[in-house]
Amino acid sequence: KTDRGRIYLILGPPNDIQHIDGKSEIYNCEIWFYQGKVELGLPTGFNLLFFQEKGTGEMRLYSPTNDGPQALLTGYWGDQADYMRAYNQLREVDPTLANVSLSLIPGEENQNLGRPSLSSDLLLRQIELTPKRMVEDKYARKFFEYKDIVEVDYTANYIDSDYLVKISKIPGGYYFINYVLEPKKLSVNQYDNRFMANLKVNGTLTTVDGRLVYQYEKTYPVQMTETQMKERASQPVAIYDVFPCVPGDYKLSVLLKNEASKEFTSLEQTIRIPGKPGVEMSSPILAYKVSPVEASGRLKAFMLGKFQLYLQAGRVFTNKEEVSVALQVHGLTDELKSKGSLKFQIMKEQEQQPFREKVVSLAEIETLPDVIQTFPLTDFPPAHYFLNVFLLVNGQEQISTKEEFEVSYLETLPRPWVLSRVLPTLDNPYYSYIIGTQLYHLGRLVEARTMLEKALAVSPGTEELAMALARVYVSQKEYELAASILDRFLNQEKTANYETYFTAGQALLEAGKYEQAINALDKAVKHYGTDINLLNLIGECYLKAGRKEEAMAVWQKSLELNPEQPELKKKLEAAKKK
Repeated sequence: KTDRGRIYLILGPPNDIQHIDGKSEIYNCEIWFYQGKVELGLPTGFNLLFFQEKGTGEMRLYSPTNDGPQALLTGYWGDQADYMRAYNQLREVDPTLANVSLSLIPGEENQNLGRPSLSSDLLLRQIELTPKRMVEDKYARKFFEYKDIVEVDYTANYIDSDYLVKISKIPGGYYFINYVLEPKKLSVNQYDNRFMANLKVNGTLTTVDGRLVYQYEKTYPVQMTETQMKERASQPVAIYDVFPCVPGDYKLSVLLKNEASKEFTSLEQTIRIPGKPGVEMSSPILAYKVSPVEASGRLKAFMLGKFQLYLQAGRVFTNKEEVSVALQVHGLTDELKSKGSLKFQIMKEQEQQPFREKVVSLAEIETLPDVIQTFPLTDFPPAHYFLNVFLLVNGQEQISTKEEFEVSYLETLPRPWVLSRVLPTLDNPYYSYIIGTQLYHLGRLVEARTMLEKALAVSPGTEELAMALARVYVSQKEYELAASILDRFLNQEKTANYETYFTAGQALLEAGKYEQAINALDKAVKHYGTDINLLNLIGECYLKAGRKEEAMAVWQKSLELNPEQPELKKKLEAAKKK
């Protein structure tokens, strides 16, 4: 009936058990080490971690992606999505436990990446399926090969995919990361004459040294009639997505999960957004179709100005098609526009001379900074081609960009049907919220504050916005400001998020408003129940408010839930002597 009992029945006794208890900074834990289970499709050696959640009840099985190192700490007050901060805090207390918190498989901790390894949740899934003998050979092979770092629920079967990532920029505004992800297949469930699937995307953007910058979750519901299903049976599917990003060097990790079939696929790519002053030329996007869009002001992935680009990650075309080369040239002065030109040069593989070349004056391009040039492929033999685009000034090359593509022997290629979400107009606080959150995680608090204050002014009733700004204020020790913007959510009919009550309580305590802090934390207890973190903070408020007896009673209750809190015991003894 317990997690430890179930694992014991499936795998038998572990080779070693390490008990971690009696430390006030972390909840009681046990690390079970197994080896020699290769015949079950499991790694040569692996750990399983059990912990006493919030210091009470039976120990349960730990998941690196679903729980994270923050779930092991009794006193973690940071962003629940900031795995690296929680990992570093845990490492100061117990380095071994910290490593296991990121990966259950020794050697795959990915400490420098700051995110849990997906391999660990694949391991847990594999163990759960072991009694039923449901593991396929392909999945088992992928289990050993696949080392990912995105936060997702574990799933059953990995499928291959193609993907492509491109950067675009709104004139005078934000940079955007656009990507297309094309799974090799799409499985659906059938209900009567309807065919359905729910695709969930989990994305994570980190710095190259592993600090979390941004993470998100999106869903793409799929519903088709029988006729649509038949029409699309021979077509691939492509998921387009886009989000704004602060300039910098990053790693993008995206996992696409099909909740109908329990299949998943992934994308991982390093990204550089220079954001430097001067002339910038983006990497070309090669589209098989370009369509004009209505001027609604709303955005979609791979939308360039007034045109929607349709592309595939493989960049393969037939000679019955055209290839549209789309790019952006930002930072052009009036002088450069009058004197400059773009040279498009297409080289066939293993040939020294250009197969096709075209020079276009910048003065002739009315859509700048957006550029779209189309090349018919009628006389292109099947081969691999290299595209180079040069910015020329007075005939001299200044900067360049490049891409590659294939012309196929096939007469036709199946083009995908596209799933894409529409983003709001640029004046929507959605963008300031995302950019502000990224700046906060990058430690650029002044810029983050400006962005988030701007967003909250437009949408003052959005709790997530208020919490994001409150975190910035707390980091700047502006405790009264943090408490003031959360106040409206504490006193509304709708229940606030746990983090809102807790952060408000902390801010009010630091601001010296002890009774208000107690009131906020009491609401957290009312709606979410007690845990030792809440009780310990309430006790601090009582003590500062001069209500020593109540502080001692609350702390005593906390020790009943988890007696292994030596620091709290010291506080309690000190309070008794006063």
